[in-house]
Amino acid sequence: AMAMAVKNRAPAGVQVTAEQLVRAARERQVGDEERAAALRTAARVTDDEELRMQQAQRRREFEGSVTHAAMDGRMFVKYARYEESQLEFRRARSVFERAIERHNREPSVWLEYAEFEMRNKFVNHARNVLDRAVQHLPRAAALWFRYVQLEETLGQADKARAVFERWMAWHPDEQAWRSFINFETRHGEPARARDALERFCGSFPRAASYIKFARWEEASGQLALARRVFERALVELDRAEALRQDLFVAFARFEERCKEFERARAIYKQALGLLPEDGSRELYEAYVSFERQHGDRDSIESVLADKRRAQYEAQLREAPDNYDLWFDLTRLEEAHAQAEALAAKRYADALADSEQAHLRDARAAELFQDRAYAVKVVDEARARVRSAYERAVANLPPSTRDKALWKRYIYLWINYALFEELQVEDVPACRAVYRRCLDTIPHKHFTFAKVWVMAAHFEVRQRDLPRARRILGEAIGRCPRSRTFRAYIQLELQLGNVNNCRALYGKYLEFDPTDCLVWQKYAELEHAVGETARCRAIFELAVQQPELDMPETLWKRYIDFEIGLGSKTGRANARKLYERLLERTQHVKVWISYAKFEALVADDAATGRALFEKAYQRIKTSQAGDQDLETKEHRALLLQAWLDTERKIPGADKEVQSLESRQPKRVKRKRQLEGGGWEEYNDFLFPDDPKKGLKLLQIAQQWKKRTAPSSGDAEGDAAPAAAADAGPGPAKVPRVATDENEIDLDDL
Repeated sequence: AMAMAVKNRAPAGVQVTAEQLVRAARERQVGDEERAAALRTAARVTDDEELRMQQAQRRREFEGSVTHAAMDGRMFVKYARYEESQLEFRRARSVFERAIERHNREPSVWLEYAEFEMRNKFVNHARNVLDRAVQHLPRAAALWFRYVQLEETLGQADKARAVFERWMAWHPDEQAWRSFINFETRHGEPARARDALERFCGSFPRAASYIKFARWEEASGQLALARRVFERALVELDRAEALRQDLFVAFARFEERCKEFERARAIYKQALGLLPEDGSRELYEAYVSFERQHGDRDSIESVLADKRRAQYEAQLREAPDNYDLWFDLTRLEEAHAQAEALAAKRYADALADSEQAHLRDARAAELFQDRAYAVKVVDEARARVRSAYERAVANLPPSTRDKALWKRYIYLWINYALFEELQVEDVPACRAVYRRCLDTIPHKHFTFAKVWVMAAHFEVRQRDLPRARRILGEAIGRCPRSRTFRAYIQLELQLGNVNNCRALYGKYLEFDPTDCLVWQKYAELEHAVGETARCRAIFELAVQQPELDMPETLWKRYIDFEIGLGSKTGRANARKLYERLLERTQHVKVWISYAKFEALVADDAATGRALFEKAYQRIKTSQAGDQDLETKEHRALLLQAWLDTERKIPGADKEVQSLESRQPKRVKRKRQLEGGGWEEYNDFLFPDDPKKGLKLLQIAQQWKKRTAPSSGDAEGDAAPAAAADAGPGPAKVPRVATDENEIDLDDL
């Protein structure tokens, strides 16, 4: 191989600095400006020789410019325009060709070249230039537009269409397609324009493309084809584009312009159901505006319900354990489902009427379609209700030991079951809801008897008594509660199964032997079926219990039972019960009841009076002083009951007068409280109580007689003297107001 020659890397003999380069460039620029100014100066050319000299000078200047600024295509354009101004078209064309050799990627150079040819009416040259241009730069839309404009200006529609076809083969942007479509429309070729739109939607499979296609069909008066385009968009586009809210809004507004309001409403509703809430704001506003213009009351309420539904959903995303919001949402969904069910029923009734009238026309077919659609809507609404309930019950309370947190939650299950039973009438679904609810409750810590009872009553309504008994039996076995026992007993009692009721009462009393009401109900059951001995035995067993919640009611019911028998044995037993009760308590009401029994029921007034007197003396003896107000009230109550009893006994006028004289008088007094202040209270003054002020009054009178100077003035001065010797206190005891009259304590 040949050895490479060594380059001479020695410095040049003449060095050129940067300053010299800048100075030379500045001088050249100044020279060019001076020459340009000289050319602008009006010059008079007198002969052809001067013209040729001037042209030669300008050409040398342009050649120098394009040489020094070879990268700037504008210098070539200026050069070509000068030649054009000199009518040197061949020279100008040569300059443009030189420009294209260096700047063939610049659309502006090609456009200037084509404009030059067209200005000078070289049409074929212009076509050739534009054809070469679009071959070199097929993505330059300006070249294609100018090419099409040239052919259309010349009236060559076929050639322009051919140019468009060549252009469309490169899959240009949307503006190119719109120009093609507008071109076909201007030349009265709707079929070609429709074909261009089809190809446009194929090149740009977007919702906006189909919307433009549909609007073009609508503008052309082809409403059916426009509707078909919208329907194709929902089918042919991918899911992301097909579920754009602007597509649904455009479709619905198209139907609205066609006066197809029901179609528009259905589109809005379908779209709102498909699109997510955060991506359907514009759609929802359009729907609200539509309903305000064309909707009835039900439609407007439906829109408001949708708005409330969106608000509830937004709040539940922030607080999913807010059961009040879940209640509001489920009630909203249930109301919507119920309204849709009523609408479906109306369609069904209308269809039945048409069938009875033997209508087989288009109206009957339309009703059938409406009914099918209504049934579908009802199913969707009910599915939405179920979804709301399922999401609600999935939010369990945070604690399984605090029953208070579960009280609101459990009503979600109850409402869910009632919805399935009453609105949907789906028995298996309702039964499944009750079972799931019972499985959710933590029965080891607490339970809800209401749920057990409702589940059992549901089975009773379905005429499935064995299943209802199993539910109540399971409730008693796993978590016995009083309400569950009462519901089970009531069920068996309505069925007439007395033996089952006895067994249940036995279990109930084992669970809670202190409940007096249970003992009474059990005894009443035996009494109702004529088992007097059983009833008495139950009462006896009840009163012997060491602890009872309301023993007074039990004793009273026992005594009333014996009295209600209406026999001597019953009255004797009642008398023994009173004696046994008085051994346990000395309450005043027991004495009153016992005395009234003897006086009025047993017709033994003497025994009744003796019991009243005995009770009064015992109560009076038990009084612990003058401040024992409770005992005083008992005495007053006893005397009043005694008086009322005597008034009911014929021929007891003397006893009534005697008792009226023994009645106490009620007075109002004041006493000081421990923390300061005074309070009023009622006191009773009994005639048979000792008079405390009487002895003091007698002593004062005796002292007055001993100290009186004369008998004439004794009476007039006795009171002042006694008052003066008594000290600085009041001269007279104050008067006290009572309910019936006023009593002066000096009278005592």
